[in-house]
Amino acid sequence: MSIQEYFGSIEDFRMENKCRHKLSDILLIGLFTYLSNGEDYEDMVLFGQSHRDFVQAFCELENRIPSHDTFNRVFSLLNPDLLRCCLNDYGKDLIGLLSEKQICLDGKKLRGVSPTSKGNRGLYIVNAWVAENRLCIGQKKVEDKSNEITVLPDLIKEIDIEEALVSIDAIGCQQEIVQQIMSQKGHYFLALKQNQSELYHDVVGSFKACLPESTKEEWEYERGRFEVRQCSILSAKDVLLEENIAQWAGLKTIIKIEATRVIGAKQSRETRYYISDEEDQPASYYNALARGHWGIENHLHWHLDVTFREDDCRARKGYAAENLSTMRKFALQILKEHDDKLSLKKRRVKAAYDLEYLKVLIK
Repeated sequence: MSIQEYFGSIEDFRMENKCRHKLSDILLIGLFTYLSNGEDYEDMVLFGQSHRDFVQAFCELENRIPSHDTFNRVFSLLNPDLLRCCLNDYGKDLIGLLSEKQICLDGKKLRGVSPTSKGNRGLYIVNAWVAENRLCIGQKKVEDKSNEITVLPDLIKEIDIEEALVSIDAIGCQQEIVQQIMSQKGHYFLALKQNQSELYHDVVGSFKACLPESTKEEWEYERGRFEVRQCSILSAKDVLLEENIAQWAGLKTIIKIEATRVIGAKQSRETRYYISDEEDQPASYYNALARGHWGIENHLHWHLDVTFREDDCRARKGYAAENLSTMRKFALQILKEHDDKLSLKKRRVKAAYDLEYLKVLIK
């Protein structure tokens, strides 16, 4: 499907005969703006006015370029689930089947929406990220005064996780979520902390009392940062209490990762624990999963903040913040598809200067 077809599939929510611009045209101009280093509604108007011939090649544009107020009104009123479905479908079409993929679930707060609020107030979105392809295939908004646990089941339900592996931080280490993943024929790799105190202390004690079945040490050096990660694993049935194994569906392996990081003269150490339903895998496999889960921070959240300056966005009316976040992820996936020597940030800059380059990105 073409980009126009994805947006064209969204049913227009506005009253007929009272709209001068097609909904798909407004969304396309918004996407073009984010691809070419723009940030807000004023930039969308400027892009359309400065590149009318380019816009007309992709849009019907029977009237003049939509105004700032029109962009504001549409993104504020458009049901975010409709735009989110477009993003999900686009990601799934690129990837195909998710079997044997690592799907990372993690939340991100848009600080610009409610800069003084604490916790999950404002706009907090849980994203589903495919580590191998570095693509977002789903998202759910967390309601105020709630947390990620409330939306994780719905987000997992929307994704075909059969034979895929779901990784979540400690907040998602819940018996109900484990049961749901297993019922959808998926696998899990979940961080374990003291929010599950009985299992946590059982796992910590097991690693103190027993020699690991497999260990793997990996090191990494990048930009003055040196990190060593040693992964050790144990079979759950051999070391854990029976009542703990019974409460966690499919639990087969417990994992311990000791990380030592040196930056300049400073050294820090951290020990992390995980549980998984998979077995007969070496320690190196779980070390890679732990590293892969951080990809959602490094390749999605970081780019939204740095490449797209998401936290600087002050759109707060209606659904605007959530819809604009989806548009940024749409643009990010398109930029990642293109393979050249430029960084993602420089690809946006080049698209602003070179319309032929922008045309290559969206085709």
